[in-house]
Amino acid sequence: MLYFLLYEKLSPLIGPFRVFRYVTSRTAFASITALFLCIALGPWLIHKLREFQIGQYIREEGPKSHQKKAGTPTMGGVLIIISIVLPTLLWADLSNAYIWIAILTLLGYGYVGFLDDYAKLTRHRNLGLCGRRKMLYQIGLAFLVAIALMFMRAFGGYSTVMNVPFVKTFRPTLLISVLLANPWTYVIGVLPFFIFVAVVVVGSSNAVNLTDGLDGLAIGLMVVASGALTILTYAGGHATMAEYLQIARNPRTSELTIFCGSMTGASLGFLWYNAHPAEIFMGDVGSLGLGGALAVVAILIKQEILLLFIGGIFVLETLSVILQVGSFKLRGKRIFKMAPLHHHFEALGWTEAKIIARFWIAGLVLALFALTTLKLR
Repeated sequence: MLYFLLYEKLSPLIGPFRVFRYVTSRTAFASITALFLCIALGPWLIHKLREFQIGQYIREEGPKSHQKKAGTPTMGGVLIIISIVLPTLLWADLSNAYIWIAILTLLGYGYVGFLDDYAKLTRHRNLGLCGRRKMLYQIGLAFLVAIALMFMRAFGGYSTVMNVPFVKTFRPTLLISVLLANPWTYVIGVLPFFIFVAVVVVGSSNAVNLTDGLDGLAIGLMVVASGALTILTYAGGHATMAEYLQIARNPRTSELTIFCGSMTGASLGFLWYNAHPAEIFMGDVGSLGLGGALAVVAILIKQEILLLFIGGIFVLETLSVILQVGSFKLRGKRIFKMAPLHHHFEALGWTEAKIIARFWIAGLVLALFALTTLKLR
């Protein structure tokens, strides 16, 4: 909106307004807008959540030290989503389809999280939507994203070719070549792409959700991950940088830099209130929405593999749950004292503040490693 007003309409009349043509300037403004919007609205939302008694229910089988957190206002992800969407709408070029895919994915997965949080509140316990129903919603949304991308591909706006770190000349496609023979072979041809999108988006969404177990842990890691994606989106949309780094160049993805900048600013703003001891929790509305947004940006800029490193801690947390459940079902033994991984370290006697700080450091190292791979061949 402001982009259209300040650049399209007023820059011919007021020369300095030409600065709003540049993605870097608008990303900076979007990040600052998201940060201050989140900080400004935080006290009002916390007050309203307390007024309506929307508090967190703690798992009975979780660490005993967490029982004192019961009743802390939750569903703060609504604040995060508002603080991402509004600055993006203000500063991005809204004629760009990539922006709308990212926004709608954030809202869609945020809504699934809202339904999950609401179910917990109505049942007065830490049990939300049943697992199958929740997964069905998530997969359905991922397929809608895949359908939108296939439409864009038909008009030359998207490529299903993947970037592979370290081996930049190897670029496999996610489509099977028989897809034009008849409708059935078309379905077979696009099925690998649909499955891939579902695995990446649903996996990322649930990974952030599993990590959201300590004050500030998940949102701090989101600051790191969204910051790294801000750099990647800018590089992928910049002709000189993309050529120098030998990564897929798509000028349309440059507007996603503004979305990622808003996500970084909103995450920093929410951390102001979510830092230990937390005044508010993001809830599933925040964690599922943010995880889905991370994944869809990575898919749009063709850096799905790098997402494994950018969100490395999210991946480790998820793997710890998979290994724990698998080991107990197959062998009747647990690998960790408690899963996800952060609870294991709590059981070992680490303080919450120490776990959070060390996981943040590890997340930053992994994100920096992901960025270094851009120049490695």
